[in-house]
Amino acid sequence: MEFDSEQCFSNTTRRQFFGQSGLSLGTAALAMLMGRSGASVPGPQFIPRAKRVIFLFQSGGPSQLDLFDYKSKLKDLHGTELPDSVRRGQRLTGFTAGQKSKPLASSKYQFRQHGTGGTWVSELLPHTTKVVDDLCVIRSVHTEAINHDPAITLIQSGNQLAGHPSLGAWLSYGLGSANADLPTFVTMISLGTGRPDAEPLYARLWGSGYLPSLHQGVKFRASGDPVLYLSNPPGIAPSTRRQLIDDVNQLNRRQLEDLGDPEIATRIAQYELAYRMQASVPQLVDVSGEPDEVFNLYGPDSRKPGSFAANCIQARRLAERGVRCIQLFHRGWDQHNDLPRQISGQCRDVDQPSAALIRDLKRRGLLDDTLVIWGGEFGRTAYCQGKLSASNYGRDHHPRCFSMWMAGGPVKGGVTYGETDDFGYNVASDPVHIHDLNATILHCLGIDHSELTFRVQGLNQRLTGVTSNPRVLRRILA
Repeated sequence: MEFDSEQCFSNTTRRQFFGQSGLSLGTAALAMLMGRSGASVPGPQFIPRAKRVIFLFQSGGPSQLDLFDYKSKLKDLHGTELPDSVRRGQRLTGFTAGQKSKPLASSKYQFRQHGTGGTWVSELLPHTTKVVDDLCVIRSVHTEAINHDPAITLIQSGNQLAGHPSLGAWLSYGLGSANADLPTFVTMISLGTGRPDAEPLYARLWGSGYLPSLHQGVKFRASGDPVLYLSNPPGIAPSTRRQLIDDVNQLNRRQLEDLGDPEIATRIAQYELAYRMQASVPQLVDVSGEPDEVFNLYGPDSRKPGSFAANCIQARRLAERGVRCIQLFHRGWDQHNDLPRQISGQCRDVDQPSAALIRDLKRRGLLDDTLVIWGGEFGRTAYCQGKLSASNYGRDHHPRCFSMWMAGGPVKGGVTYGETDDFGYNVASDPVHIHDLNATILHCLGIDHSELTFRVQGLNQRLTGVTSNPRVLRRILA
């Protein structure tokens, strides 16, 4: 499943490009991009257990100690110093590296066991507890990155440095589209009520990097045109737009013949897709036909455009239409201080909609072939950042261990995977690196992560890195 940008046109002639029987202009352009005659995408290498991914990304780093990783012993150690034997000289951020005291802060929230597997979940997530038998909670995820930008870049692209393709772009490249009238990869962003001054997000997080730009994610907006410039300008009829695209594409084809630049083929395909989206996207985002029961299921914010709840409804509608990768970014999980107030707002935003999405997909028969992922770029420290009081505390960034959950497709429900130490500071068993997580995601969709490559400057680049040896988490798969 390797693509060599230097050999893109070696086996595809102009006659093959424009003469392939049954191929539309956009499909032929995609076939040319892939350097294959008569085949547009590499495709899965074995029978996939999932067809699509919905990634509910909680930007900022949710506190695992207040949500999924129950540590009863911290209650007795509350206010005592983090032992050096636990920290082990590990790197800290500039926020707390110079902090003289690092008192342990137990969660102020009650935890209880739920479901047939007895999964521990915080009282902050009452709706999540009702679908816990569909979830696999992974408590031992870890990463090298300790600050937001490199950490988000790593979990999204497999590399801390900018310029690499995102997960959705790799899936688009590896599997192609299941709906010719919609983008293969769609992203939406919401802002939490917990911390409105949240860290910014960058378009490269859903970008295509060195893959052809055909594979980059398309951001849907909450107001105006869902996609920029989707509507025709005033006075421009659809027939006029069609003629304009035909004329522009004719010029682009001439340039493609002269230069052989694959980005020109991408441009041709994208013009065609954009024209089809003028009909498909307005129908998609029009939720007026959804019954009240659906809005009640997703919660009080579900009728508010741009909210996490509204985006979850759109994610289900995109999944129904075959979109390959849907990513929801919810900002505001960076609780350095005033954590109790902030995290309660964040949980209110996402708890009911996340659980509703699982239930909605399941009752429509979509959860069996949809992989749903929930989590952020890292976790939070067991010790308090700033002043610890009886009712208030904060937590710094913590990459050494954090919690995420997966559901759907072949993922076993009602189970937990991995453990942390009594302090919630280090992984005690079954560590899961970001590359392991991404290798497992690709495996669920029928892709061997080591075979999904793109040759750049002499290296076969991968989502899971060129020097690592990640493993698929087979014990969580049915």
